[in-house]
Amino acid sequence: MTDTDRDLEQRWEQFRRWGPYGLLGIGSVMALATAGELMPRPGQRWAALALVVATVVLQEGFDLARRRAERAGRPLTPSPLGTAYFLLRWAMSLALVALNPFFGFAAAPGFFDVAELIRGRRAQWFGVFLTAVAVSVAQAGGLPLRSPMHWLALTGLITANTTLYLAIGYLSDKEEERAEERAATIAELERTNTALQGALDENAALHTQLLLQAREAGVADERRRLAAEIHDTIAQGLTGIIAQLQVVMNAPDETLARTHLERAAGLARHSLGEARRSVHNLSPLALAGDTLPEALKKTVADWAEHTGVRAGFTLTGTAEHLHDEVSATLLRIAQEALSNAARHAAASRVGVTLSYMGDEVVLDIRDDGRGFVPAAVPAPGRAGGFGLDGMRARAERIAGTLAVESEPGGGTALSARVPLVRHEP
Repeated sequence: MTDTDRDLEQRWEQFRRWGPYGLLGIGSVMALATAGELMPRPGQRWAALALVVATVVLQEGFDLARRRAERAGRPLTPSPLGTAYFLLRWAMSLALVALNPFFGFAAAPGFFDVAELIRGRRAQWFGVFLTAVAVSVAQAGGLPLRSPMHWLALTGLITANTTLYLAIGYLSDKEEERAEERAATIAELERTNTALQGALDENAALHTQLLLQAREAGVADERRRLAAEIHDTIAQGLTGIIAQLQVVMNAPDETLARTHLERAAGLARHSLGEARRSVHNLSPLALAGDTLPEALKKTVADWAEHTGVRAGFTLTGTAEHLHDEVSATLLRIAQEALSNAARHAAASRVGVTLSYMGDEVVLDIRDDGRGFVPAAVPAPGRAGGFGLDGMRARAERIAGTLAVESEPGGGTALSARVPLVRHEP
């Protein structure tokens, strides 16, 4: 209930408490002013005074009983006692109206408190009718009725008053029902708002928790990324440098030694550049000025020159400018696959194919080496196992997949499939 509703209810309660006294007082003043004409006999005046006093005593006694019952938690209205009070007050007001029409003011409260005093809709309608009779008698000039026209006027007044106040009561009931519905709707909205606020608070707590988890996941992902980059760049570069230095140590002449030293220096510079780009999460050096097909072609050619293994690159489909992350991922997978082939496959021929297939890009690396059992590959972190899992993790990071087919003596086929995400200008 709003403050306005509470204030209105309080004012209405005050009217029910003091209204009958005020209306009786107005009627008494008007009756006193016209007593000489409308109540010429002393007996009439004494009867009117006695009825006024009796009405006041009746009203005060009922109000006192009602307040006591309310304090005790047992309201009297509507109740048989309230009905008896209503009928007795009506009879007194009708008697007063018979003495002086201005006492009709004393009968008017019946229209306002009939629902508070009488139980049952039909009984309440009868109470409205009785009140209309008393008020109509006052409006018709009091009793006795002296002519048929007087009776006809009284009948019309009773009909009009009864219809009018029943209509007003009906509209008041409907308005009260709507008010109750609005109050229920407001209460439901308040409960919904409270539940919504609770959900918002819970979501805020979950959001904070998710941010913390995302931060921790980001840290772990960055560690995995750096580990993969180190494996793909520095580790492979150092392996190549060591291989070149071993050739230098066993070189029969200075010219051959110098050639391999220059290769070792080139590998060192390349590895240093790749390491710096990895730390800053930049694209591989090979993609700095070339597209992915060009970078793959050069990577395959350099690998073949360094290892002495025949290797070829094939492009199928229409090449498109891929997103930097997609290009970098496929290039790193190709570099790792070639590194694994050099270290473990003992292959005589390697083929690398890049295929643009609608909404996918497929990178295939095949060799005719010794092969292996994929299920027997060591877990990450153990010798020979990190590269394969690193390639798979790279593909999955961009919603791709990595498939490996191999068997001892049958070579190895590796296929990475990733979504074709174009470069954003």
